[in-house]
Amino acid sequence: MQGFIDTERVEPTKRNVLERLKDFNEIYESLDGEDAKWQANRCVQCGDPYCMNKCPLHNFIPQWLKKVSENDFEFAFLLSNHSSPFPEIMGRVCPHDRLCEGDCTLNDGFGAITIGAIETYISEEGFKRGLKPDFSIQKTDKRVAIIGSGPAGLSCATYLLRAGINVDMFERADMAGGLLTYGIPGFKLDKDVVKRRVDILVEAGLNLKLNCEVGSNISFEEIDKNYDAIFLGIGATKPNSANVKNENSNGVIQAIEFLTEVQKKNFNKQYLDKVDVKGKNVVVIGGGDTAMDCVRTSIRLGALSVKCLYRRDSYNMPGSKKEYKNAIEEGVEFVFNVSPKEIVVDNNNCVKSIIMQKTSLTQADSKGRQKCEVVEGNDYEIEADIVILSLGFSQEIPEFLKSSNIECDSSGNIVINSEFATTNSKIYAGGDCRRGADLVVTAAFDGREAAKSIIKKLI
Repeated sequence: MQGFIDTERVEPTKRNVLERLKDFNEIYESLDGEDAKWQANRCVQCGDPYCMNKCPLHNFIPQWLKKVSENDFEFAFLLSNHSSPFPEIMGRVCPHDRLCEGDCTLNDGFGAITIGAIETYISEEGFKRGLKPDFSIQKTDKRVAIIGSGPAGLSCATYLLRAGINVDMFERADMAGGLLTYGIPGFKLDKDVVKRRVDILVEAGLNLKLNCEVGSNISFEEIDKNYDAIFLGIGATKPNSANVKNENSNGVIQAIEFLTEVQKKNFNKQYLDKVDVKGKNVVVIGGGDTAMDCVRTSIRLGALSVKCLYRRDSYNMPGSKKEYKNAIEEGVEFVFNVSPKEIVVDNNNCVKSIIMQKTSLTQADSKGRQKCEVVEGNDYEIEADIVILSLGFSQEIPEFLKSSNIECDSSGNIVINSEFATTNSKIYAGGDCRRGADLVVTAAFDGREAAKSIIKKLI
């Protein structure tokens, strides 16, 4: 396991930029077997592996890298699927540059191991060989209801089913997956990959109830009466406001609505035509991964121009550096240190432009944090037909939370204890609804750990 001396870091091959802009197919090609093996052989097998410690799921990264290098493929597949509910998804969407790869020992002069791409390769090759994750054949008499089929819900279901617990999942949309299906664009995560994982769970015994909104199609009281435990994985779907003049005018759209409607279009389903941005000047406000998804989606839809405006500099932008680089390659223009002041509209209340004000960062405080301040007297105007607001998300608090004695904090996040139980001991929660908008991998962690607590209580 000293291959780093002779073998450099190898990135997955990207499709040609002119070709990939014609569709929503994934832009990265899978590693082939030889590249995966030689990359895995670069691992130095640290005694205290930084990559494993930085991974929210604490995946057995050094161990499955070693098995890939030794051609012990089935064990690598087993290890990968043991700690992660859907490694083939994590390998595609995790910000590896900020997590496992960002803390790889070889970053100091040699280049990190391509951990994410190998993680994807292990699963995809395993599925080709007919391998499947293990689930309990023997069922208990316990029943758990999961509300929400996003990453946290799917993760929780995975580990409950492995323990033989019966799971009913309630999802208000017409397809399972939450943001995996309707939020993350296909060029990052092929929707057949999500469907395959959901199908695996259904085959393992998951009873999936689609188009079923709790509080509308079924009462929470009925669920509470019929199940031994409940897990809430309802996400954070309420978009934050920009608090600027005319932000509700024609041509302004929230990021999650934009991405959802575009995905409906790609599914050949009915969608809102306000997401048709072909030939228009698009401005996206925000600097996170959702903003990157919006700008790259707009380019593929044929926008005349696409600008991403962010109030801080590129170094402080929260989005993945990989996605930032991909967006630049695809023709997105980034403007930093600016903040929206007013959206200008015409007589029909349609967007004409947006007035921006320049910002600057203050000196770092004792914790290294810099504040963002407006530089007065430096306003300027940017032409725009469409303004997409990608300013984060907060909680939409369902009515049943209040009636079930489930406490929320001042930000609307569900309060849980160390066992992931809410203030109602029968009800558990995880993912964005308890921590605010965050990563897929942290939602997967929450679902897994909540499942462990439920199992411990019920069995």
